[in-house]
Amino acid sequence: MRFSSRATLCALLVIALPVLPGCVAKTAYNVATAPVKATAKAADWATVSREEADRNLGRDLRRKCKERYDAFYCRDAD
Repeated sequence: MRFSSRATLCALLVIALPVLPGCVAKTAYNVATAPVKATAKAADWATVSREEADRNLGRDLRRKCKERYDAFYCRDAD
């Protein structure tokens, strides 16, 4: 018994039908959340965290203390 390509295609479609809605839903979810993820990443790149700001401030103070000693700013830098 020989199957036509049309019958084979229909059989594959019937077999794959339960799986397709999950793939479509996941793709729709990824497309819908992509702008939100991109915006969050851009905001993360644009802003400076408190930890990073403190680290940069400490670095600047140590550099300034090496250039010119000031008792008020440099008392704990040693």
